Amino acid sequence: MALGRKGARRILVDGTAYRWRLRRRPTYFQGLAWSPCTFAVEHADTPGTTLVVTTDQPHPSNWIGREAGAVLPSHVARAIERALREGWTPTVSGSPFHLGLFAGFTPSP
Repeated sequence: MALGRKGARRILVDGTAYRWRLRRRPTYFQGLAWSPCTFAVEHADTPGTTLVVTTDQPHPSNWIGREAGAVLPSHVARAIERALREGWTPTVSGSPFHLGLFAGFTPSP
């Protein structure tokens, strides 16, 4: 499944272009800070397998006002590098590749 171009940001990692996107509005569980923030990444020129990264922080637009840091391009670049080391092949079609970086996330009560 390809990312929509609207709202997707371009990033270069080791000379390769990728597009990444964070949901503008949180899901219900993210809004209540019960589940962590996620973002998706794909190869910019030859989209194949989508990388889905689960972070260790709540969605920045959560409804209960829980403090959350912004998802920075440097965070996205590090996640891409790690996923590539762990076997993500962005130009080959397939099921989404999940990268869980949520260790330390505590859901709201």
